[in-house]
Amino acid sequence: MAQCVQSVQELIPDSFVPCVAALCSDEAERLTRLNHLSFAELLKPFSRLTSEVHMRDPNNQLHVIKNLKIAVSNIITQPPQPGAIRKLLNDVVSGSQPAEGLVANVITAGDYDLNISATTPWFESYRETFLQSMPASDHEFLNHYLACMLVASSSEAEPVEQFSKLSQEQHRIQHNSDYSYPKWFIPNTLKYYVLLHDVSAGDEQRAESIYEEMKQKYGTQGCYLLKINSRTSNRASDEQIPDPWSQYLQKNSIQNQESYEDGPCTITSNKSSDSNLLSLDGLDNEVKDGLPNNFRAHPLQLDSSSDPSNSIDGPDHVKSASSLHETKKANTGIIHGACLTLTDHDRIRQFIQEFTFRGLLPHIEKTIRQLNDQLISRKGLSRSLFSATKKWFSGSKVPEKSINELKNTSGLLYPPEAPELQIRKMADLCFLVQHYDLAYSCYHTAKKDFLNDQAMLYAAGALEMAAVSAFLQPGAPRPYPAHYMDTAIQTYRDICKNMVLAERCVLLSAEILKSQSKYSEAAALLIRLTSEDSDLRSALLLEQAAHCFINMKSPMVRKYAFHMILAGHRFSKAGQKKHALRCYCQAMQVYKGKGWSLAEDHINFTIGRQSYTLRQLDNAVSAFRHILINESKQSAAQQGAFLREYLYVYKNVSQLSPDGPLPQLPLPYINSSATRVFFGHDRRPADGEKQAATHVSLDQEYDSESSQQWRELEEQVVAVVNRGVIPSSFHPTQYCLNSYSDNSRFPLAVVEEPVTVEVAFRNPLKVPLLLTDLSLLWKFQPKDSSGKDNEEVKELVTGEPEMIGTEVISEFLINSEESKVARLKLFPHHIGELHILGVVYNLGTIQGCVTVDGIDALPRCHTGKHSLSMSVRGRQDLEIQGPRLNNTKEEKTSIKYGPDRRLDPIITEEMPLLEVFFIHFPTGLLCGEIRKAYVEFVNVSKCPLTGLKVVSKRPEFFTFGGNTAVLTPLSPSASENCSAYKTVVTDSTSVCTALISSASSVDFGIGIGSQPEVIPVPLPDTVLLPGASVQLPMWLRGPDEEGVHEINFLFYYESVKKQPKIRHRILRHTAVICTSRSLNVRATVCRSNSLEDEEGRGGNMLVFVDVENTNTSEAGVKEFHIVQVSSSSKHWKLQKSVNLSENKDAKLASREKGKFCFKAIRCKEKEVATQFSEKYTFADIIFGNEQIISSASPCADFFYRSLSSELKKPQAQPSVHAEKQSIEDAVRLIQKCSEVDLNIVVLWKAYVVEDSKQLILEGQHHVILHTIGKEAFSCPQKQEPPEMELLKFFRPENTTVPLRPSVEQLSNLIKTSLHYPESFNHPFHQKSLCLVPVTLLLSNCSKADVDVIVDLRHKTTSPEALEIHGSFTWLGQTQYKLQLKSQEIHSLQLKACFVHTGVYNLGTPRVFAKLSDQVTVFETSQQNSMPALIIINNV
Repeated sequence: MAQCVQSVQELIPDSFVPCVAALCSDEAERLTRLNHLSFAELLKPFSRLTSEVHMRDPNNQLHVIKNLKIAVSNIITQPPQPGAIRKLLNDVVSGSQPAEGLVANVITAGDYDLNISATTPWFESYRETFLQSMPASDHEFLNHYLACMLVASSSEAEPVEQFSKLSQEQHRIQHNSDYSYPKWFIPNTLKYYVLLHDVSAGDEQRAESIYEEMKQKYGTQGCYLLKINSRTSNRASDEQIPDPWSQYLQKNSIQNQESYEDGPCTITSNKSSDSNLLSLDGLDNEVKDGLPNNFRAHPLQLDSSSDPSNSIDGPDHVKSASSLHETKKANTGIIHGACLTLTDHDRIRQFIQEFTFRGLLPHIEKTIRQLNDQLISRKGLSRSLFSATKKWFSGSKVPEKSINELKNTSGLLYPPEAPELQIRKMADLCFLVQHYDLAYSCYHTAKKDFLNDQAMLYAAGALEMAAVSAFLQPGAPRPYPAHYMDTAIQTYRDICKNMVLAERCVLLSAEILKSQSKYSEAAALLIRLTSEDSDLRSALLLEQAAHCFINMKSPMVRKYAFHMILAGHRFSKAGQKKHALRCYCQAMQVYKGKGWSLAEDHINFTIGRQSYTLRQLDNAVSAFRHILINESKQSAAQQGAFLREYLYVYKNVSQLSPDGPLPQLPLPYINSSATRVFFGHDRRPADGEKQAATHVSLDQEYDSESSQQWRELEEQVVAVVNRGVIPSSFHPTQYCLNSYSDNSRFPLAVVEEPVTVEVAFRNPLKVPLLLTDLSLLWKFQPKDSSGKDNEEVKELVTGEPEMIGTEVISEFLINSEESKVARLKLFPHHIGELHILGVVYNLGTIQGCVTVDGIDALPRCHTGKHSLSMSVRGRQDLEIQGPRLNNTKEEKTSIKYGPDRRLDPIITEEMPLLEVFFIHFPTGLLCGEIRKAYVEFVNVSKCPLTGLKVVSKRPEFFTFGGNTAVLTPLSPSASENCSAYKTVVTDSTSVCTALISSASSVDFGIGIGSQPEVIPVPLPDTVLLPGASVQLPMWLRGPDEEGVHEINFLFYYESVKKQPKIRHRILRHTAVICTSRSLNVRATVCRSNSLEDEEGRGGNMLVFVDVENTNTSEAGVKEFHIVQVSSSSKHWKLQKSVNLSENKDAKLASREKGKFCFKAIRCKEKEVATQFSEKYTFADIIFGNEQIISSASPCADFFYRSLSSELKKPQAQPSVHAEKQSIEDAVRLIQKCSEVDLNIVVLWKAYVVEDSKQLILEGQHHVILHTIGKEAFSCPQKQEPPEMELLKFFRPENTTVPLRPSVEQLSNLIKTSLHYPESFNHPFHQKSLCLVPVTLLLSNCSKADVDVIVDLRHKTTSPEALEIHGSFTWLGQTQYKLQLKSQEIHSLQLKACFVHTGVYNLGTPRVFAKLSDQVTVFETSQQNSMPALIIINNV
C-alpha cells in the first residue's frame, strides 16, 4: 500500500470515536448560520481534545486517554441510501487528484526506474469518508449516539421551555417505535444543555441569569453557556481571522453531512449548476413530519431528479467530477466563521473540553461500570453452564426452534437487551475510550457466545474488533490475530452478504499488515475483496495492492504494473477517467520497450481513449501514435480500429487550431536514408528503331563498380579537355543522389529541369493506407542573376508556383505491410537555393477495406478512386543523417556525422541538354562482326552546346569513321549486299598478288600519346544549336570474346557560354551486346629459306594463317567465306598467297578449318615509315571478286583500335650505367632480329538464314604478329590455372643474373642457307671419291656487325653419329672466321667428299655468332632446323 499521512495507530482511534448528537432550536441554528456553519460544523475543528484525559476502569484503575476526538453531528432520522453513499464516495475520489507539481518517488527495481506517486490522497479521502459515512447497525454500537447536545439561544423568549421541548423531541426520537434511526447506545442517553449567546447582539445579563437557572435545573455538570459572534459580519473584512473550517468543508463540500444546510445563497447556485447534485435543504423549507427543520431526510438522500437506479458506477458517470467542481466553485467565495474572533475559537475549544471532562467521560465511565456489574451478576452460574443454558433461561429469548422468523442469512438476531449484546456494548465502550485490554477480553468473550449461537453477523463483528483491539493493545502482549480478520471478512462477504462491513475489515486489516511490512498478505487481502458490485472500491483496492507489490523488500514490478492496469480498468468503469489514465500511465513505465507489444498496444489505446475523453488531445495523439509506429502484432481488424481512432482524434486536434503548423504524422514509415534525388528529365521510351540513351534513371540499381567506372571515364575525358590535367575544382557529375553517393556538397540542379525525389514509404500495418494530395514540402531562397540573395524568403509549398512548380500525386495507395516508393517532382523556374523539407499529404484509410485470410477485398481498386473513410492532413520531415566521420583522431574517438545535402540543391542558370538516340543498334553480333548504325544527337535545351566527345573503356567496339571524307564511305552503298565496307570491284587476273594502299593512324584518331578512349564526335561546325539534331553513322564491331558485354559510353559536352558552377555536362549510355562465336584465327610467321626475293633483296617471310569456324550454327550461320586477308604494318606487307587452291572462295562450314600460307616481304624504302611516323602499309589479298579497301573506314578504324592497346605501352627508358647499357643494347639488337611487326586482318562474310531469309553478315578478325615462330591468336586465349606448388620457406638469394637473350632469339641472328644439287650422279667405278660443290649463304639479320665462325668438323666421332650423318667429309678448311656487316649476305664455297652412294644430310656445319663489339658472351650454335638432304647416285 502507498504511504499514508496517518499511521495505523492514529487512523483506527480516529475512525472509531464517541458519537454525540446535536439538536438545535431554530434560533440557535440562526446564530451559527451567521458564520455560514451549522452547530455541528462549528464544533468540528475543535473536536479533538488538546490534553490527556483520565478515567477509572471497572477495577478502579486509572486509565489515560490520549488525543481523544468526539464526533458531533445533527440528528438525522433517515438512514443514508447506499446509492447516495456511493455517489458521495465517487465524488470524493474524483475530487482528490495528485498535486500538480508533485515530485514522484523514483523506485529502482532491477533494470526498472519507475516514477511512482508515493502517496494516494484519493484513497485516504475515500477511506475516511467511507468510515465516517457507515450507517449505524444493530450488531455493533461503535457509531451509536452516546449523548445528545440540546442547543437553544439566549435570545429566545423562553429558553428553558425550549430546552424542555428539545428534550422531549430527543426522547421521542429515541424511544418512539416510528423512528428506527438514528441508533442510541443506551436507553438513558446523556443530555447536555447548551445555551448559545450572541455577544455582539444579545443581552449578556439575561444570558447569565438563564444560565444560572439552567444550572439549578440540570446541574453544573449538565449545562454550558457558549458565547459566540463577538463581532458583526460586516467587520469581517477588516481583520483577517484564520479559517479552520475550510479544511473540513472545502476538502469536499459534499463530504460532510451537515454542509447541505449552508443557507439559501449556496443552495440556489448549486441547484442551478447541476441537477445531478444531492439535494441541499435550506432553512426556508417547511417542516416535514412535524420535526424541526434541522433533521429531516439524510443529507445523502439522492435528489429526485437524479438517476433512479442509484448506480454511480456506470461507465457514463463523467458528470460527478464536473458537478463537484461546480460545488467547489460555489463554496469558495464564502468566508466561514466571519463573526468569530480568536476568543470565540478558544471558547468553543473550552466548551468541548468541559463537555468531555464533565459530561461525556463520567457518563461513559458510569455506563461501563453498570454493564460490568450486570455481566458479573450474570456470571453467578459457571461460565460454561451459563453459555450452554442461556438460550433457555434468558427471559427475552424464545427457544431456537420457534425463532425462524428472527433468523436471517447471517444467523440469529438478538433483542436489544440480550446479555451477549451487553458484553458487546461494554467492549465497544472500552474500545472508544482506548481501553484496548478490556475491550479485547470482552470482544473475545462475546465472539465465543455469538459463535455458539451461530449468530454469524455478530460473531464477525466481534472477531473484527477483537483483532483490532489485540493489535492496539499497549505493549503488544499478543500478536495480531490476522485469522480473526480473515474469518470476519469471509463471514461478512459470503454469509452475511454485507460488502460494506467486509470492506471496512479489509481496509483496517490491510493497514495493520502494512504497518508490520506484511505486504504480500496485505495485497492478497485487498485483491480478495475486488468484485463486480463496486468498480470504485475494486479500483482503489487493486491500486493499493499494486503499491504493496512495489513496496515489498524485493519489489515485484510486473505484478505492480499488472494490478495498476486492472485498477485503471476499474477506475474507467467507475467513471474516474483521470485516475484511470494515471494508473495506465504508471503501468506503462514497466511495459514500455520490453517487447510486450500487445500489452503496450492495449495500454496506449486506453491512455489515448481516456486522454481524449478528458480533452487531453495531445496526450491522446501521442498514445495512438505509439500504437501505430511500433511493429504491431495485432490483427488487421484491430489495427484498422486503432488507425480510425487515431485519425478521429487527430482530426479533432487539428480542428482546434486550423491555422496552426501541420502536425507530424506517424504513418507510413519513411526510410529517410533511402531517399533518392534525381536531377533531370525522365528517360524517353524507345520509339521503334530509335532507342534513347539509357543515361541515369531512378529505375537503375546502384552499383559501386559501375559508378566507379563512370567516374573514371569522366575523369579521363575531363583530363583530355584540360590538356591532361584534372582541374582541382572538378567533382564527378552526380545525376542521382542516394545513400552511397557523396552528398557532402550542395548538389547543382539546372533551372527548368525537374528535380525528382524518390521517397521510400513502408506501411507497417496490416491495413492499406491511402495518401491523397501527396507532394513535397520545400523552402526556396531565390537569387538574382548577380548571385545576391533576395531579402524575401519563400517557404511555402502552395505559395509560389512561379518560383517552384510542385507535382501533386492525387492518390497513393500503400497496401498492407508493403514498401513502396513515391516519386515527387519539383520544377524550379528561378535560380536560388532550394531546401526540400519533407512530404505533406492527407493520411487516410480505405472505407470498408478488410483483408480476409490474405485476400484483399478492396472496393473499386481498379478505378483508382478509393472512398476515404477519414483523413487528416499532416507532414513528415525528411531528415537524413550524413555518414559517420572517421578521418581525424577526434572523429574516430567520438561519434560525429558529416552533412548530407542531397535535399538542398542549388538551382543554377540554364545549361544545354543533349539527348542521344541510337538507330538500328544491334543487340546481338557475331564475334568480330561489323555492323553499321546511326546515332542522332538532339539539343533539347535553349542553349547551344559544343565540345561533344564520347569516351568508352572499349574503344575497339565502335567508330564514327576517320577524319577525312575520302576514307569514310558516305553511305552503305557498296556494290554487293549493302556492305559496311568501302569496296572496289577487282579484276580476276590480279587475284594472286596483293593490292597495296597506305593510311596514317593519326587520321583515325590514334597516335602516340593520344587517348584512344576519348573520341571527338564529328559534329558539323562543332556546335549543336538549340532544338537542332544531327545523325551520324557509327560502325560497331562485335567483341572477340563470346558472351554478354556491357559497353559504357559517356558523352561529354559543354555550353558555348561558360558557366561558373557547371563546366560541362555528361550523358551516359550502356549498350548490352550479346556476341556468339564466329571464327578463330591463328597465325605464325617464319623466315623463308629462299634468301632472295624478286628484287634480289633478302628478308622474306612465310605467314601461315589457320582459320577455324567455331560457330555452333545456333545463330543460324550456314557458312563463312573468307573474302580477303590483308596485312598492315609499317615495315612488312603480304606479297602473295602461296597455296591458292582451285576453289577461289575459301568456304568454311561449321567446325571446318582452313589453312592459308602467304609470302610476306619488306616494304620498299620509300614505303617504309620512319620510326615516329604513323604511316602503315596495307596489303590486301582477295579471295572474291571485290576488294575491301582495308586502309579505309571502318576496316582500318577497327584495326587501329585493336592496335591502340599496343601503342599505349610505354617505351623502354634508357638505363644509367654505361656498362650495363651496352649489354642491354646488345640484347635489344639481338631481340630485334626475331621481332616482326606484321598484323593480319582476316575479312569474312557469313551467310545466315533467319526467318527463311538469307542475310549476309560481314566482319573482320585481327592477328598481331610480334615474334618469328611464335603463334598468335585473334581472340585472347584462356590461361590454364597453374598447378599448385609446395610453399618454399626460404629467402631466395638476391643474385643479379645478367640479361641474356633467349636461344630462340639468338638463333634468328644469322640465317644460313645451303645451296647444292638435290641429286648428284657420280661414276664410283671410275673415281672412288665423289666431290660435290656446296654454297653456304650466311645472311646477317641484325642491324649490327656480327663476327661469325663456321666450324665444319663433326660434333662427335662416335660410330652412332656417323650412322646418322652418313660418312662424308668436308674438304678444305675446317674453320672459317668472317665478319658480316649489317644485313650483309656472304657466300662460302665448300666441297663435300662422298665414298658411297646414298642419302646424306649436309646440315652439319656449326655456325657461331657474336656481336663484333661484344665479348663471347652471346656465342652460340645456330640451329639449322631443316635437314639438307642430298642423294648420291652411281652411274
